[in-house]
Amino acid sequence: MHFRKMHGAGNDFIVVSGLAATVDQDWPTLARKLCARSTSVGADGLVLSTVIDTTSPALEIRCFNADGSTATMCGNALRCAARCAQQDHGIREMNLLMAGVKHQASIAADGVWVTAEVGDVTLRRVSAVFNGRPFWFDEAHTGTEHVVGIVDDVDAVDAVVCGRLIRHHEDLAPLGTNVNFIQSAGDQALKIRTYERGVEAETLSCGSGAVAAVVIATRRGLVADRQVTVHNRSGTPLMVRPHEARRGKAYWIGGPVTHTYWGELA
Repeated sequence: MHFRKMHGAGNDFIVVSGLAATVDQDWPTLARKLCARSTSVGADGLVLSTVIDTTSPALEIRCFNADGSTATMCGNALRCAARCAQQDHGIREMNLLMAGVKHQASIAADGVWVTAEVGDVTLRRVSAVFNGRPFWFDEAHTGTEHVVGIVDDVDAVDAVVCGRLIRHHEDLAPLGTNVNFIQSAGDQALKIRTYERGVEAETLSCGSGAVAAVVIATRRGLVADRQVTVHNRSGTPLMVRPHEARRGKAYWIGGPVTHTYWGELA
């Protein structure tokens, strides 16, 4: 079984495409095995991509987190799958179906762009106390569960300890959530750190988290409702902008995708 190792702004995946992605496998177990960083390939997730329509190009994308759980939305996984479709089939505009939700994808000069759906937004959803200081987190559903906390300095936050605490907050049971810490970084720019559910660690970037950050930052007046640069831990920012035809309901997220290497599973 051949695979690609790819990353979207540091959020890395093992991507299996074509007929290999349709093989009857215990994919959750394989994801846990292959994504282990010290003993295997190592990745934030395992992505399966198959073409389901060649007339109006469309692919079905399945994504398993490093812990074997299924991701209902992963912006960077979708972006990596779109790059694969371009490499394999020369497709530059396509639809991507993930967990029953259709996303648009476009290969552009400034990167690979995909859409993210925006659902319920709840301000002041949960609170916690870190080092004697209270923090409030707003909630934004961007295809998966996210909470966003606005802080003065994201680099001063222990994203793993604090993220894990909020990820398992009793008020968010049983699903839990992804946890984002953001700060203003100038005109139409944010700085972010994300603790990802399913990876159970801080990741270098998170597509759906960047969208959630922009949704909340817009509500809170940190940025205007237009394109925002989201600086993450990878040092390669993601761009988030409103979907003009579905303003308030969907956003575009874009940035670089890197094909690191090919591999073969024995």
